[in-house]
Amino acid sequence: MNYNLKVKDLRSDPPIEPQTTDVLAPVTNAGPSIRAVRSTWLLVGIAAVGAAAAVSLTFFAAPGRTVLLDGYVVIDSTARLFLLLINAIFLGIAVYIANRVRTVPELREGIEKFVGLALAFMVAADLSIVSNHLLTAWLFLEITTVAAAPLIIRKGVPSSLRASWRYFLFSSIGLGFTLLGFLCLARSIEHTGTSPSFFLEQLTAQVSGPADLWRRLGLMLVFLGYGTKLGLAPMYSWLPETYDEAPPAVTALLAAVQFNCALVGVFRVMQIYRSADQGLVSEELITLGLMSMAVSTFSIIATRNYKRLIADASINHAGVIAIGLGIGKQASYGLLLYVVSNAFIKAILFLTAGNIQSHYKTKDMGEVAGLIKDLPYSGLFLMVGTFALLGLPPFGSFLGELIILSGLVRAGYLLVFVAFCALLTVTFVATGRSIFPMIWGEPKIKVSWPRQSLIGALPKLIFLVALISMGLYMPPQVNRLFRDVAASLGAE
Repeated sequence: MNYNLKVKDLRSDPPIEPQTTDVLAPVTNAGPSIRAVRSTWLLVGIAAVGAAAAVSLTFFAAPGRTVLLDGYVVIDSTARLFLLLINAIFLGIAVYIANRVRTVPELREGIEKFVGLALAFMVAADLSIVSNHLLTAWLFLEITTVAAAPLIIRKGVPSSLRASWRYFLFSSIGLGFTLLGFLCLARSIEHTGTSPSFFLEQLTAQVSGPADLWRRLGLMLVFLGYGTKLGLAPMYSWLPETYDEAPPAVTALLAAVQFNCALVGVFRVMQIYRSADQGLVSEELITLGLMSMAVSTFSIIATRNYKRLIADASINHAGVIAIGLGIGKQASYGLLLYVVSNAFIKAILFLTAGNIQSHYKTKDMGEVAGLIKDLPYSGLFLMVGTFALLGLPPFGSFLGELIILSGLVRAGYLLVFVAFCALLTVTFVATGRSIFPMIWGEPKIKVSWPRQSLIGALPKLIFLVALISMGLYMPPQVNRLFRDVAASLGAE
């Protein structure tokens, strides 16, 4: 596979030149420039169609579970919620890309290939969400990996090539563990005298009785494999490097879209096996979650790179989600609030980090100050996004984290509760100490920067409104959707 694509870096692009338009470009470049801009707006148009379809499925389609295409496609509450989430975020990322390509002509080289891979990534992501078969969902998740790997590469930056291969290697190993786990689960079913099936409803009917060695081994491998895609310890080391080296739009795709596709795979397994294997599932997920939170905390303390700090915080988020899944029951609704909130948070912060790095030409937190004066939109989004990242009110992440903590106490995990709170406290202090000096104070580097356009900030503004809405007011239809998914995960 040729990963040497000529896709310009959407993160470290040069500052926007005032009043730059396609009309001022040389005539010889007019054709390619027009095609490049058109391809990005084609991306926006297709993303808008996908988002509209997700909205219609959520708000206008008949409720309940619908199975299509000989049982391979399922539209249920889990599919509706996550289709709405990932397509809304993809639309915002597409608008971000189109705006950057429109205003920075240097980014137009190779953008058609970028758009094609991004669309392939998104089609596979949607299909993995609606798959009613564990193996087809696994296959489409692997296709997102193949499509994303070349998008990570930045021309002339060897470290991005290494990050791409490392991402592909870890993802393939993780999904290999998952496939091996599925085979172990099938072997467990065969021992009961039943022919195994990976269709969700048939597999649910086949799971009964106490867990044997094959089932225990299978669940362990499945969670370890999907945990690799989520960035859970111990298979997390690819994530900080990949998120740091990838262009901001690609990082947002990985952190807010692909992450949730892998999480849906975990949800499907949980919906089948939680009732039969509560103890095994809970212990493994809580252990992975605490390990991930600890690794993230120490990494946040040590880093001086603001984009890598956000990546390290993503490992912390994955740990909190794993703990919430391990608790189940009372924590399920809060878990979903936390999952959806953090998808928006990561999209906001990674896209904002791209703007900051484009302006200052550095990722060193010590070299950035006065953002709120120098780049008002970026400074505002970094400040509010960090508040949400740290789980402060009135954001949905605050309410979700509070419900998860309450679930720990109710379930009797008091030592886990203490460790959870201690790690969160250290993370809070370390993140605030690093990020907040970037926002206030006098700018250290004087760079000419034209007035920021509203269209560039619009996607992040919409994500921010959604974050606040989940903390203050949830529309009844969306709230019912959350409760339906929580019930499928064991909520009482």
